[in-house]
Amino acid sequence: MRQKRIAILALLVGALALSGCQTASIDTTETTAIGAARSLPGTTELASGKTHFREANYGLAERHFRKAVELNATNAEGWVGLAASYDQLGRFDFADRAYAQALKIAGRKPQIVNNMGYSHLLRGDRKKARELLMEARAAMSDTTLVDANLKLLDRG
Repeated sequence: MRQKRIAILALLVGALALSGCQTASIDTTETTAIGAARSLPGTTELASGKTHFREANYGLAERHFRKAVELNATNAEGWVGLAASYDQLGRFDFADRAYAQALKIAGRKPQIVNNMGYSHLLRGDRKKARELLMEARAAMSDTTLVDANLKLLDRG
């Protein structure tokens, strides 16, 4: 009888121990939640710069593009936006430096060369503007934007 009681007691202790291992009732919502994806440094500043540029707020665009490239110096799009902002502000010396950085990072992309041509158009350097715009046009499949810049050049 005593062995029977010990066996029953052992079964009860074992059952009790196993019941403590169940995880079905644990709320794992917080522990398994996926955090927000981390974006590249400067992404928000880049988006703000683009918005301000489209709205012709070139001073604010410059500030945001500058912050974007400070946060991520390998962001060619940020450097091009910064250069275009400097162009609109008449700061061509700074624009040239920003274009140089963009070229160093992305290579001699036709979109960048087009922007450089437009920059020289704004400066009144028609010869250099035409040279750069023609280079960009030769490398682009869709020449709509370059053609528009060439028309501006021909009008002036």
